[in-house]
Order: sequence, then structure tokens, then C-alpha cells
Amino acid sequence: MRHEDIINTCVEHKHALIFAAGIATALIGAKVVKSKAFKETTTKGMAAVMSAKRDAEECFQDMKENAEDIVVDANAETKKEIYVESKE
Repeated sequence: MRHEDIINTCVEHKHALIFAAGIATALIGAKVVKSKAFKETTTKGMAAVMSAKRDAEECFQDMKENAEDIVVDANAETKKEIYVESKE
């Protein structure tokens, strides 16, 4: 068969070829997902995400506590100024 004949046959049966390619992709994908290397990689990735989440939560908690301290200090200073002004 010539190249032109092969190409014409492929063009005529493109839907069948697309279907076959889809099945091949599904079979290969299933093998990849079931592989030990894939599971190890995804487990390490999940551990990294969980670690980053924990770090972000700790950072957020620190920022929240610092902001609360600033508010308390500002309120105390305001009350002190009001008390000093009212005495005068």
C-alpha cells in the first residue's frame, strides 16, 4: 500500500481510529494510575499540600493574635487619652 492509500483509509475511518485511540488511552491510564510510582508520587504530593496548609494556618493564627494585641493596645491608649482629657 502506498502512503496515499493509507492516509485515505485513515480519513475514511477516522471515527473508528478516534474510538480505538480512546480505548488505548483508557487502558494505559488505568495502568499508570495503578502503578506504585504513581501512588507514591501522589502520596508525597498530598503530604506536601497538607504540610503547606498547616503552615498557613499557623501563620494566620499568629497574624490574628498580633492584630488582636494591636487592637487591645490601641483601645487602652484611647481610653488613657480620654481619661487624661477628662481630668483636665
